[in-house]
Amino acid sequence: MPELYTYAAARVHALEPTLLNRQNLEQLLSAKTYEECLHVLRSLGWEGGTAEEILSLEAEKTWRLMEELLPEPELFQIFSLPADFNNAKAAVKSVVTGTKADRVFLPGGSVLPEQLLKAVEENDFSGLPEWIGVPLKEAQHILLSTKDGQMCDVKLDRAALEAIYREGGKSECALLKEYAELFVAAADLKIVQRAVLTGRPQPFLTEALAECRTLDIRRLIEASQSGMDGIEGYIVYTPYADAIPAMKAGASAFDKWRDDRIMSLIQGEKANPFTLGPVAAYYLARQNEISMVRIILSAKRNGLDTGDVQERLRVMYV
Repeated sequence: MPELYTYAAARVHALEPTLLNRQNLEQLLSAKTYEECLHVLRSLGWEGGTAEEILSLEAEKTWRLMEELLPEPELFQIFSLPADFNNAKAAVKSVVTGTKADRVFLPGGSVLPEQLLKAVEENDFSGLPEWIGVPLKEAQHILLSTKDGQMCDVKLDRAALEAIYREGGKSECALLKEYAELFVAAADLKIVQRAVLTGRPQPFLTEALAECRTLDIRRLIEASQSGMDGIEGYIVYTPYADAIPAMKAGASAFDKWRDDRIMSLIQGEKANPFTLGPVAAYYLARQNEISMVRIILSAKRNGLDTGDVQERLRVMYV
């Protein structure tokens, strides 16, 4: 395995110069029109016709590289779980409501969407891995018995967080352990803030929040009963005190805080060639730049102010 990691680290290090940097993002932002922005993007090596085609191709390219470098899928399953659970939500809603789900399935999952659809259609989840089969069955029951699509989502979203946390916890890669911790904690903070702002009751939080080491979920729920002041009063004594200004600024600012923390987390992996870390860092860097390009293209297409977009740009890996 060390030989595999060394080779994989060398491959991704060789690809790092092709990653977008801050100057590249400024080039895209300075484009006068949406079409000119696409032209600049293609000049930087991003191929495809429409914006969605370009972004999809880049995401697929990254997954193909991961599959090539890491022939054992379980080594990288933590990053396929969001797609798996997104597809589970699409499958159960498609079957229960009798609508087609052709364009809502995401690539990169470890379970084929067809398997998820078949399991729900036949009410037989035995052919699925337990980590997704059990919550999918429960989500189907919720949707059939209550018609509550949001609680169906809550069930699967929490299961996704728990699966990500388990994968990180059992990984031999320190970066993946830290990433899973940060990912779940950030998701919990975002959930509790949204619940307070929309007046959701305490039982909702009990169902929605996932356990993690750096947050005491019971205390967080208790703090939320005093509104945002209570939440901030608890968070200030956790490793996420620096998230408070971002939470006050709104959802976009909080997402930026989370993504910047992830970029900070992966910087040290550039000089660590004997673990899975450099490959995981490269994957996260690619996800970050694809997200930034999506934001810029959306802004250009909708005529948004460049200054507002600049405030949303994340720290880049290179």
